[in-house]
Amino acid sequence: MPLAIFDLDNTLLSGDSDYLWGQHLCDLGVVDRDHYEACNLQFYEDYKEGRLDIMAFLAFSLRPLAENDPADLQRWRADFVKQRIRPLIGEPARELVESHRQAGDTLLIITATNSFVTRPIADLFGIEHLIATEPEQRSGRFTGRVAGTPSFREGKVERLEHWLADTGHDLAGASFYSDSHNDLPLLQRVDRPVAVDPDQALRAHAEKAGWPIISLHRDASSAA
Repeated sequence: MPLAIFDLDNTLLSGDSDYLWGQHLCDLGVVDRDHYEACNLQFYEDYKEGRLDIMAFLAFSLRPLAENDPADLQRWRADFVKQRIRPLIGEPARELVESHRQAGDTLLIITATNSFVTRPIADLFGIEHLIATEPEQRSGRFTGRVAGTPSFREGKVERLEHWLADTGHDLAGASFYSDSHNDLPLLQRVDRPVAVDPDQALRAHAEKAGWPIISLHRDASSAA
């Protein structure tokens, strides 16, 4: 069965779950709003411009997981998914996932956003397989550090290769859907790369390479 691989933020979702999780923590008063929003926005701009220091970002973004009780985190996440994520899932995204499911493809989400935030989002799509940046845990609590390689840029390729070796799947006939030029290392590895509402750099590359360009966000809410 071929793989159907999906980026998450601004691809299946009409918004960025990592950024919005930070906004959620600000609204709850869990983090200092002025400092956190300024840092979060700068990291987000760096990501869009292709200059993100992923380890610096993760040191920043995983800190609230380490500083708060797991039961509180679980409760905040449930509200986050209900209030901020569900409205960002449009019918075109659901239909795309379902078309691959009906075709018998193996569905996989691969995202730089950490698995604490993204596991319940993958569940909303009914997608079992998730490759995400893994927050380190010890004795039932997060440490604020990363376990293994972050699932970002070339790290997505590395993490996917390990997953393929572990599961026995391969990339024959695989599709990968993404909005971001940061995903070019993986888009260039699959048989069917698809640009989804792409950023300017990815659109230019996709047009030059003759890749399909589609939109999934005609009826979903704005991330603003």
